Amino acid sequence: MGGGMKIAVIGGGSTYTPELLGGFIREGEALGLAEVFLMDVDPARLATVAGFCQRMARSAGARFAVRFGGERAEALDGAAFVLTQIRVGGQEGRHRDIQLGLRHGLVGQETTGVGGCAKALRTIPVLLGLSEEMAVRCPDAWLINFTNPSGLVTEALLRHGHPRTIGLCNIPITLQIEIAARLGVEPERVQLDYVGLNHLGWVRRVLLDGQDVLPGMIEHLLGAGRPANLPEELAFPPEFLRALGMVPNSYLRYYYATQRAVEELRAAPRDRAQEVMEIERELMAHYADPAQHQPPPALSRRGGAHYSTAALRLVRAIHLDSGDRQVVNVRSNGAVPGLDPASVVEVGCRVDREGARALQVDPLPPEIRGLLQHVKAYEELTIEAAVRRSRRHAILALAAHPLVADAALAVRLTDEIAEAHSLDWLKREET
Repeated sequence: MGGGMKIAVIGGGSTYTPELLGGFIREGEALGLAEVFLMDVDPARLATVAGFCQRMARSAGARFAVRFGGERAEALDGAAFVLTQIRVGGQEGRHRDIQLGLRHGLVGQETTGVGGCAKALRTIPVLLGLSEEMAVRCPDAWLINFTNPSGLVTEALLRHGHPRTIGLCNIPITLQIEIAARLGVEPERVQLDYVGLNHLGWVRRVLLDGQDVLPGMIEHLLGAGRPANLPEELAFPPEFLRALGMVPNSYLRYYYATQRAVEELRAAPRDRAQEVMEIERELMAHYADPAQHQPPPALSRRGGAHYSTAALRLVRAIHLDSGDRQVVNVRSNGAVPGLDPASVVEVGCRVDREGARALQVDPLPPEIRGLLQHVKAYEELTIEAAVRRSRRHAILALAAHPLVADAALAVRLTDEIAEAHSLDWLKREET
């Protein structure tokens, strides 16, 4: 391999992986990439996805090897970057999380509210175990976390695990690309003043060649001639958006239009986990066909648009010491007023060989500060619950979440999470 770069993908059996591999193919030469190692705990699924990725790489004339296996040690040895995209409990676990919320008239979603709490409680211990192994096998590697709930999991890793961790989400880069398309310009000319937590963020300014064009853009989209494909971020009452003066990311519909969101989720014939399971059956059939070596159109329905673009931009900026400005999840270190400096935030960062450092943002106005602090308190309590294996902290976390906000319900939800995912430690009362 000539001493080139090795990248390990933990959760390499994901149906996302071919999209990610496309990014490695595009950027492999610039990175000096020698090996991509795909690791997964499901050997049959991994063999299918990895075999397809190997055909992709060969057909593209890639100069790096695609290897795979089920042992973390083999994946981590010598890795410069470790990308995590695991789903503890699989799509069946996601389905249980969604239905857990909906049964109680709450938002049923895998990263927000009770579903996000349930996913975090079973995911954080697994990734902390990974970080312990990284400390032995690749202590200088960067851990790029895409596993949801991304910001919360990233904070757990930074507080209790691998110090060289950066959280990644495709929403900020997708917003940048979509806004640039609506403005009719290249994405490189657009810079977002983006602040918040993962899946709880706001665009406060849209800078086109340094000039803020957000107010006019909001008015144009809300005007009488607004396009039929009005983005979800603007699917709120026009008067509210004018008052807010910002573009909320799409997950804020669960907070700003909670009842409508619950009604829509309940009315859907299938939940998102069931939809994804069907899409994945189609994808896996394609990946298993030895004649296929290009990702199918169905991959675009899987979600995660621009994931490979976001991931490879981050890896490239670190490796090439570029100093790019990117929106990722890192410690605030005082960049966001009103939060603990150790809190992980999703903001614009300067990215170079030292990692990603949050850029100072203007003070948060009260219309977003309160909600952000509220959800951050829930995140901190959830991390404590997972790390300490503490039923007490899990109850407090759920009671603190603005989409639960009911003490008796928080206790019931804790019991139901424990039962649904066989978390015996969550059933034990603390003395």
